[in-house]
Amino acid sequence: MSWFSLALAVLAQMPADGAAQVKKVDRLIPALQRMATDPEVIQAIRAQNARRESLETIREQDTAWMATPALTPFKEQVLASHCSRILNRHRAKLGHVIAEAFAMDRLGALVGSTRRTSDYWQGDEEKFQVPYTTGKELREKPFFDESSQSFVLQVSFPVRDGGRTIGALSVGISLMDL
Repeated sequence: MSWFSLALAVLAQMPADGAAQVKKVDRLIPALQRMATDPEVIQAIRAQNARRESLETIREQDTAWMATPALTPFKEQVLASHCSRILNRHRAKLGHVIAEAFAMDRLGALVGSTRRTSDYWQGDEEKFQVPYTTGKELREKPFFDESSQSFVLQVSFPVRDGGRTIGALSVGISLMDL
């Protein structure tokens, strides 16, 4: 299937007003940026970075995370973290329009999340790599997200401590709820 055919197939499954909904995302950006600049989110990422876990350890945790759909103690620990509670507080203010939000450390490992993600390590994905390495926002094309079971547009931001990028924040915006 070509890229164009795939794009048409995805758009055909989106709500009829999907293109208009994507434009509504611009109005949400200031609230999403507040999530990425929340001092408590920054502190949580700073604290996880200070633990200096190796990429090997993170990948082992990622393998264990993906090995079962069950809510393991490690998954519970991430979902109950202070960072997760802060992200959920922001999500509650914005309502169902936020399908999911998660913060990542300097290597792309989860620090906090509003829901269980399909994997723990995001470091190999654009949603981490682009904001972390370039310091710029990334808006992905709309897609059907398996973990949130909704059509989303993912927006990712760098998380900075002073002038230094220390992690990233990714937010899935539910196109069905805009």
